[in-house]
Amino acid sequence: MSGYSDIIDKIKIRFPEAITFEQPTSDEFPTLWIDNNSIISVLTFLKNESDMQFRFLYDLSAIDEQARNHRSGQPESKFTVVYLLLSYFRNQFIRLKIGLTGDRPTAPTATSVWKSANWYEREVWDMFGIHFDGHPGLNRILMPRYWKGHPLQKAHPARATEMGQFKMPEEQMLEQQDILQFKPEEWGMKSDSPTNDDIMFLNLGPQHPGTHGVLRLILKMDGEFIADIVPDIGFHHRGAEKMGERQSWHTYIPYTDRVEYLSGVLNNLPYVMAVEKMGGIEVPDRAKIIRIMLCELFRISSHLVWYGTFAQDLGMMTPVFLTFYDREKLFTIIEAICGDRMHPNWFRIGGVAQDLPTGWEQLVEDFVKYFPPRLKEYDKMVMKNRIFKARTVGIGVYNTDEAIEWGVTGPGLRATGLGWDMRKQQPYSGYDQFDFEVPVAVNGDCYDRAWVHVEEMRQSIRIIEQCLKNMPAGPYKSTHALTTPPVKERTMYDIETLINHFVNISWGPVLPPTEGFCCIESSKGNNGYYLVSDGSTASYRTRIRTPSFPHIQFVPEYSKGYTIADLMAILGSVDFVLSDIDR
Repeated sequence: MSGYSDIIDKIKIRFPEAITFEQPTSDEFPTLWIDNNSIISVLTFLKNESDMQFRFLYDLSAIDEQARNHRSGQPESKFTVVYLLLSYFRNQFIRLKIGLTGDRPTAPTATSVWKSANWYEREVWDMFGIHFDGHPGLNRILMPRYWKGHPLQKAHPARATEMGQFKMPEEQMLEQQDILQFKPEEWGMKSDSPTNDDIMFLNLGPQHPGTHGVLRLILKMDGEFIADIVPDIGFHHRGAEKMGERQSWHTYIPYTDRVEYLSGVLNNLPYVMAVEKMGGIEVPDRAKIIRIMLCELFRISSHLVWYGTFAQDLGMMTPVFLTFYDREKLFTIIEAICGDRMHPNWFRIGGVAQDLPTGWEQLVEDFVKYFPPRLKEYDKMVMKNRIFKARTVGIGVYNTDEAIEWGVTGPGLRATGLGWDMRKQQPYSGYDQFDFEVPVAVNGDCYDRAWVHVEEMRQSIRIIEQCLKNMPAGPYKSTHALTTPPVKERTMYDIETLINHFVNISWGPVLPPTEGFCCIESSKGNNGYYLVSDGSTASYRTRIRTPSFPHIQFVPEYSKGYTIADLMAILGSVDFVLSDIDR
């Protein structure tokens, strides 16, 4: 945890009574408990101090502590609010916590410090029932407004079978429909005219093809131009974090595949790396490189879906058929290696499910030769198309400061001129051994976001080719006792190995009481898992930090003044998936 002592010292000097506990975790960065009355001052200090510059609110979540057994001297807390900050200036994370007690747990809002805190605090209220004093609109965000209870509280049922038989009498249906009715004044959209004849409200979605899923956008129109937008999310919410509390560390892996269903194993990686960090598991080099190769194949697969559908959003029909054809060729490799396609469920705690099959080299080599010329064809067809340029250049513009303020990562951030890529800045799984470039644009518009996506596919091919030529020999799975499933070679030869295998499969590995966080550069931005272990076979708290959630919160901010046609270009350039927003 080197390089953090000056931060802690300066907080202690500036706010002598602020730090109440320094919590040890499995992370490389500190976790500081802060006095509730000092939290906003400390957050502001960390954000604005010239040699700190923790300008990025990476995540804001909470923990229900009421059923937790192992808290290792932590301050008294019924609910804990967790702030994870990132400094691009220092290339460092820091985690702050505040403990809440009483029948009405309440924290001060951080929306005065970060605009992106708005949705995060709404989610914490929705899921945990924690109030945020001063929040501009503390309404439910993932659950419908008529929902009773707060799903991530430990007392809330985890399964439908625990909630009794579902019934909906007509009176209840009418009541719920009335609650779901959009009321502009609740969102600060009240018209200046008593008859509302100066503006018009339009529903875009949740069935519109331009929203790429069940996303509803309520548009306030001033003539043909957008005056404001209210995103209505949650239609795709499946309780992915709640599921993490009732699955074992091992059996939760298939659920991660489906959090962002276009990126496959890119969803597995941050989860298994967080578990490995908490368990002290060292992954063999061969497993690391196999993981990288599969991740880059899925990065291309996801970008191909984005490329074709983005062009289709802007009126081009041919590209989507061609990009999906190339995606099918890529899935031939995925299927040969993993046995499945979109949701391969192939990474494991300690390695991967199986070694690479015979003949994998030829499949990968053929694709590495085939794909670059196809990208050149797409350049001529899409990126150099004058109509495409007219629809994207200078549309949906934002700068680096705005991107950081609102929580933008991935291609959307690099399109503004900041060349931040987790694979380069904080390398994981062996990415520091690879030679590749980070594509960076400068204008921050729809066209530059598209350009970064396209160039990333070229860099992914470079990485895959290096995996092909330099794949190390050795085991594909760790020999650590917590590896699941463990290596089977000795299971029929000695009883200890057989017992270990049986327990890890049937019951699941037991991780020590600790906390750990791991994030990666996924296809749509930074994807991370924050896990809390209470010393059992399942996670006590599973927090999934997805890129699409803050990206969609930001859309209304830079879409005002454009037309609906421009909004289609903006939404397409964001490259989001509803399952990634709603989890």
